[in-house]
Amino acid sequence: MSDGLPRYRTHTCGELRAQHTGATARLSGWIHRKRDHGGLLFIDLRDNYGLTQCVFDRSSPHFKTAEGLRLESVVTVTGTVVARAPAAVNPKLPTGEIELAVEDLEILSVAEPLPIQVNSDVEYPEDIRLRYRFLDLRREKLHRNILLRSHVIASIRRRMIAAGFTEFQTPILTSSSPEGARDYVVPSRVHPGKFYALPQAPQQFKQLLMVAGFDRYFQIAPCFRDEDSRADRSPGEFYQLDFEMSFVTQEDVFAAIEPVLHGVFEEFRPERAVTPPPFPRIPFDEAMLKYGSDKPDLRNPLVINDVTAAFRDSGFAVFAGAIAGGGVVRGVRAPQAGAQPRSFFDKLNQWARAEGAPGLGYVTLAAGGAKGPIAKFLDAPRLDMLRSQTGATDGDAIFFVCERRAVAERLAGRLLRRLGEELGLIEENVFRFCWVTDFPMYELNEETGKIEFSHNPFSMPQGGLAALETQDPLTIKAYQYDIVCNGVELSSGAIRNHRPDIMYKAFAIAGYSKEEVEARFGGMLNAFKFGAPPHGGSAPGIDRIVMLLARETNIREVIAFPMNQQAQDLMMEAPAPVSPARLKELHIKLDLPPE
Repeated sequence: MSDGLPRYRTHTCGELRAQHTGATARLSGWIHRKRDHGGLLFIDLRDNYGLTQCVFDRSSPHFKTAEGLRLESVVTVTGTVVARAPAAVNPKLPTGEIELAVEDLEILSVAEPLPIQVNSDVEYPEDIRLRYRFLDLRREKLHRNILLRSHVIASIRRRMIAAGFTEFQTPILTSSSPEGARDYVVPSRVHPGKFYALPQAPQQFKQLLMVAGFDRYFQIAPCFRDEDSRADRSPGEFYQLDFEMSFVTQEDVFAAIEPVLHGVFEEFRPERAVTPPPFPRIPFDEAMLKYGSDKPDLRNPLVINDVTAAFRDSGFAVFAGAIAGGGVVRGVRAPQAGAQPRSFFDKLNQWARAEGAPGLGYVTLAAGGAKGPIAKFLDAPRLDMLRSQTGATDGDAIFFVCERRAVAERLAGRLLRRLGEELGLIEENVFRFCWVTDFPMYELNEETGKIEFSHNPFSMPQGGLAALETQDPLTIKAYQYDIVCNGVELSSGAIRNHRPDIMYKAFAIAGYSKEEVEARFGGMLNAFKFGAPPHGGSAPGIDRIVMLLARETNIREVIAFPMNQQAQDLMMEAPAPVSPARLKELHIKLDLPPE
């Protein structure tokens, strides 16, 4: 083309407006849709920026060529910008006031028949979508999600720099770390029999940056964990806003990151209310009691109450016996659910059985007392106690779960969500943030009977060395915290243990010898011996933040090239076998399980 115009485009497909009427324009893009109206052929041309309607007249020498092109073929069109007739204006399209009267057509790439229709919202099986991800990414919603992700990361980066943080990169090839999941390991060619690990998180390196005196670090960090897929967790790799600060308390960390998160959510979802800083702080024990979860969804107004006292030594032998054996009773008030039909209660009872419980006890409250399967076992003083403990009034129902504490908490938490959904109580169009604080430092592995770290092993125990030396380990709290939004955990964080003496003791309680600690964490321990500042941080998950902002429920909808649930990349066919010559070079022999 020797007409003086740029080779491929004068404008993008989302750029032309009414003020361009009469101008000559050249566009390049994909054929999104075709409509043959007899004497006219309409083609919607799409690129990254939008859609423009292009018109071929039957008298055009390019009409037949355009008519024969398959969808998703790539073309360059040149023509005159024409104003649409008032009746033909498309107000839903930014370019909807104009169209391009095509005078010249160049075919850049011809598409074969499509395994996925790009111009449709039709659902396809996940394996097809992932195998042809490059086509899936052309579809409007997914394309928009991936662009949103880029914009969110850019906004986070600007906000962190404005808050005084400096961006650093940390190594990808490193050593193994006890982060709670399996490492991906990489064999070393030059060190036979030894392996690198891909970082589950840049934990040790960001702490070493604090020891090195950099004060406020962040990065959009890739993390690698060999763990199973979930709706809110991608197998293989994920990204987090990793940050660390020196000379800070827990509250200093909260004060630094809250404006960043609040600002990002407000920027990209201005139509939704966002919890203003300071976000509510909920101690772990309170979260488990009131919400049955360490990821409370504060959009749900319902809470769980401990109503064990109302049933202790009562005539209801099932509960009274369980309490005598160490069980607890949790109650959930369902406001004005007393008017619900019997089928409502039966359905919940069936749901509880499906969840592994023997069923749900309940009463409905009225001015004359209470009704329901266990009402006859509750005299007036016990009913008054229940009203007081739950805040229930006439017309309400109270549901009960009786089990050992841990089981009761989990089931009551699921009941809380179920009731909130069934009664339409979940607040819509809001982002409700909170911090869950004061996590246990240790937990008991019920299978092995051994004490393990419950969260990050590098956390500072509350009470320091004295607590480790004098307290039952299972009663020790740590300066550990999670940030939660709408019931989704965005990150875990902590004030770090920066003292070698406290670290040796903390790991000893979890069964690590001094020699093992030095072998596994010698770099960080050695650094701490030369003057380490108190420091702490967190690492909100980028994928989960974007998932919430995009209003998606599956994290694969906000990742450009995710693996499937079996940790396979169907498009690139990974993982794949390695040639015997390469294995020999790496000093590796395979010992595969029988097929």
